[in-house]
Amino acid sequence: MVYIYRSILHVLVVAILSQTLAFTMPRVVSRVGVVQLIWKRLPSLPDKHGFAGPFVGVSNGALIVAGGANFPDKAVWEGGKKVWHDSVFVLEKPTGAWKTGFRLPRALGYGVSVTTSKGVLCIGGSDAERHYGDVFLLEWVKGKIKVTEFPASPVPLANASGAIVGSIVYVAGGTTSPTATATERSFYSLDISKPNAAWQTLDPWPGSGRMLSIAAATKDSFYLMSGTDLSAAADGSPKRSYLTDAFRYQTGSGWIKIADVPKPVLAAPSPAAVLDGRKIVVFGGDDGSKLGFTPVEKHPGFSHKILSFDTRQNQWDEIGDALVSRVTTALTKWRGGWVVVSGEVRPGVRSPEVWIVTTKR
Repeated sequence: MVYIYRSILHVLVVAILSQTLAFTMPRVVSRVGVVQLIWKRLPSLPDKHGFAGPFVGVSNGALIVAGGANFPDKAVWEGGKKVWHDSVFVLEKPTGAWKTGFRLPRALGYGVSVTTSKGVLCIGGSDAERHYGDVFLLEWVKGKIKVTEFPASPVPLANASGAIVGSIVYVAGGTTSPTATATERSFYSLDISKPNAAWQTLDPWPGSGRMLSIAAATKDSFYLMSGTDLSAAADGSPKRSYLTDAFRYQTGSGWIKIADVPKPVLAAPSPAAVLDGRKIVVFGGDDGSKLGFTPVEKHPGFSHKILSFDTRQNQWDEIGDALVSRVTTALTKWRGGWVVVSGEVRPGVRSPEVWIVTTKR
C-alpha cells in the first residue's frame, strides 16, 4: 500500500514539475536586431486535439480561448468529420490551470478576435453550415465569462483578418460562405470608444480580394499582408492563388502599397507581433510550397521561418526559425509576450499546445 501511495505521489510530482519546467525553460530561437525571441511552453489546452480557428484574447489579465474546429473522431484522410465547438477556456496565470465549463452563444470558429480595453472582441466566424456576422465581446468578470453583443458586421465573414489601432477595430477580406469561390475585397471599421458604435465601410486596399491574410497594427497604422485569393476550379471547387503583396492603411491618408512579403505567409498567427512599435514579426505560415501534398497524412508541416518587416525602412528580413509552427490561429499579447494558442500543425491535425514568445535584449 505504501508503495502504491509513493507511486501516485511520484506521478503527481512529475506532472507538476513538467508544467513548471515547461514554462521556466526558455529557448532562444532568433534575434530581431539586438532583441532575442524566447519560446516558453504554457499549460496545454484541456482538449487532446486542440483547435483551428479559435478566438483568442485577454480580458482583465486572463487569457481566453474560445471556439474553433477539429476532427475529434478520426483523421480527415480517414473520412473524419470536422466539428465546430463552443467551449471557452480561461487561463489566469502562466503557471495556473485552465478553467473550463464556459460556452459561446453557438459553436463557432475562423472569425477575427481582437484584444481591446473592454475585453476580447469576436467578429464573424463560421460553422459547418454558414458564415456569421455576429459580433460579441468576451469578458472575464469575477470568475465567469460575460458575453455582450455588439453591432453585427455588414456582411457575414469568416477567414478575415483584423487588428485594433487606438480604439478603432479594422477587419479586412475573408469569405461570406463555406462554398465561396471568391474572396472579399472589403474593409470595415468599428470605433469601440463610441457609445453607439456602428460599422463603417471604408475604401478597400489597392489589391485583389483575399482571406487568411496577416493583419498587424502599430500606433497609427493598420497593415494587411499576404493571404490567398480564390477562384473556381474546373470542377467548381475553390482554387487558391497565394499572395505576397502587402499594404498599410492610415486614417486620413488611406492605403499605400508596401514592400512585398518575400514569400506567402498564409494563415500565420495574427494579428502579428510588433516590436519597438515599428517591427512587425510573422511566425511561420503556409508558404504554398506544399499545396496539394500527398499523402496528406505524411505532410511535413508548415514553414517555421520568422519574417520581420521594418515599417520605417519598408524592408523584410528573414530572422530565424520558430520553435513551433502553427497556422489558422490567433496571436495575442499577454504577460509581456505574444501567445500562440493551438492551431494546425499540418492539414487536418491540430495541437493543444500553447506557447508564449517573449523578448530579451
